[in-house]
Amino acid sequence: MIIGIGVDTVAISRFEEKLAQTPRLIDRLFLDSERDDKIQTMAGRFAAKEAVIKALAGAQGIEWYGIEVAKDTSGKPIIWLHGETAKIALRAGIRKLHVSITHDGDMATAFVVAEGDEV
Repeated sequence: MIIGIGVDTVAISRFEEKLAQTPRLIDRLFLDSERDDKIQTMAGRFAAKEAVIKALAGAQGIEWYGIEVAKDTSGKPIIWLHGETAKIALRAGIRKLHVSITHDGDMATAFVVAEGDEV
């Protein structure tokens, strides 16, 4: 059963500008494993985190570090939840998150579907 969906779009140039203006944002938003030399990859991961927050209906207590955006062995994007964010998802009945990330020109977009059992 679909519990929630979320989508977010990020202007890559604007995202890069914000990171240049406030370099500590990288430390606040991303785990070491999520950092990448390609700005479009970072923007896509940020969009995925925002989409997860929307799929969780913006529940209180969601942590940026509680959302990890990675790739499986085939290169497909995956999301792992940690800490309080994982607990929030479990309480909502969410058992699996599906994510798709795309880049086109100056835009990165992520779409997340939260699947599970209705609580």
